[in-house]
Amino acid sequence: MDKLKALIVTKYGFLHAKLGHFQLLGLLPNLKRIRLQHISDPSITRHLVQLKNLRKISLFMCNIGQAFSNCSIPISDAFPNLEEMNIDWCTELRELPADLCNLVQLKTLSITTCHMLRALPVETGKLVNLEVLRLRSCTNLLELPGSIRNLRKLHFLDISDCVGIKSLPEGIGEMISLRKLTMRRCWGLQGLPRSLLDLERYLNVVGGTGSSNFAPL
Repeated sequence: MDKLKALIVTKYGFLHAKLGHFQLLGLLPNLKRIRLQHISDPSITRHLVQLKNLRKISLFMCNIGQAFSNCSIPISDAFPNLEEMNIDWCTELRELPADLCNLVQLKTLSITTCHMLRALPVETGKLVNLEVLRLRSCTNLLELPGSIRNLRKLHFLDISDCVGIKSLPEGIGEMISLRKLTMRRCWGLQGLPRSLLDLERYLNVVGGTGSSNFAPL
């Protein structure tokens, strides 16, 4: 078991399964990937153990509530080399802990169809190695934090179906590596910041109409 590299737990059917004793994962030093599907309140989000080799964690249709809040140890200490986090259809997720922004090795953060999520941590800009930020169908998300201007390696941003977002941070144009901005069906968005004009030559905006995408607010 100490050579196990991937742990996938899937519950089929309508009801969620409840699992515990995730602290035993500390006995799996080579674990690189975890995927949980249809799990209720997985204790992995509360009773963390250090997994230095973990690179990817995916939570799909899990009832995780206040994920990774009030943990036994900070998430950045538990998963110091995490590169990808996917949270999908976790409809009870309301917020993310600020300590998640100390996962400095994170390259992909995907949070999709989490309708109760209202905001990202203000410290999101500390994820300096982030390359992909996907926030699709987070319908109650109201804004992006101004600190995202510090995501200088980010090349893909997806806010499709985030109907609650009315504007983007003015400093978004400082994300010099941004090459694709996807914002399909962002009905509340009234325009894009002037700072994006600096990226017009390289940036592909999906969900608008040509050059009018760059109409300043």
